[in-house]
Amino acid sequence: MVAARPVTVASLPGGGHAGRFTAMAAPCEVLVDGVCAQEVRRLTRIVAREVWRIERHWSRYRDDNIVHRINTASGRPVTVDEETARFLDYAQQLYAISDGRFDLSSGVLRRVWRFDGSDRVPTAEQIAEVLPLVGWHRVRWKPPVLTMPAGMEIDFGGIGKEYAVDRALRLVVQQTKAPVLVNCGGDLAVSGARADGSAWQVGVETPESGPAPVIGLPAGAIASSGDTHRFLLKDGVRYPHVLDPRTGQAVLGGPRTISVRAASCTEAGVLATLALLHGAQAQAYLRDSAADARVWW
Repeated sequence: MVAARPVTVASLPGGGHAGRFTAMAAPCEVLVDGVCAQEVRRLTRIVAREVWRIERHWSRYRDDNIVHRINTASGRPVTVDEETARFLDYAQQLYAISDGRFDLSSGVLRRVWRFDGSDRVPTAEQIAEVLPLVGWHRVRWKPPVLTMPAGMEIDFGGIGKEYAVDRALRLVVQQTKAPVLVNCGGDLAVSGARADGSAWQVGVETPESGPAPVIGLPAGAIASSGDTHRFLLKDGVRYPHVLDPRTGQAVLGGPRTISVRAASCTEAGVLATLALLHGAQAQAYLRDSAADARVWW
């Protein structure tokens, strides 16, 4: 069972209501066109329960889930559940097509990289100490059994939130014919156009001053990645939280924010993340991928 947490409903200035809750260390929101506050609350609870379930199942901060079992196995094989197996298959595909840039095992780099806005950039020696614990090629994945060398870890944080958005939206549209928007920390998906046929208007946080840019979303999803809040600054150089798992180094010269529209939030999130991992070549990667994206430097 997932522990109960608060779900609130607030009136919106232009009319209607928004359901709100917190998950994955982010504010989450559910908008439903043309229904009463009571119905918004009911539908928000459906969304929240699913997002909380995924958070509980894959959070690296818990000691009672499959991620903890894998990360503390000390080299022993671990049999995973069907949902985790599907996710590991997907992550393995992403590792292959990204030439190793997308790597579930790269989370251990946080031991030396702490993005707190300070100037504490790790030394080459510090990075070299943890780099042997990074690399999906060191992992043996024979579904449903995963075997990782002792000291290695997995972290689903790179795509877990976007997957939760997609899963929650899929569940809630089974409960209502009204247009729905599900937003987890700025990554969101919609069931379709609004009740009047217009697109949802989505604001994007960027490094630019002034009003946030707005992107129309008649269908599908939007996900954004960037370094607005997580970075280090030393000797005039900005080190973003985007790390290349092949080298352990921060990816320099890339955009500050990338927003991608796609059919699903998971797809949009992957494209945005992979583009950032290409650094200065981010726009070329997005162009080659035929991605519907906006980039801010």
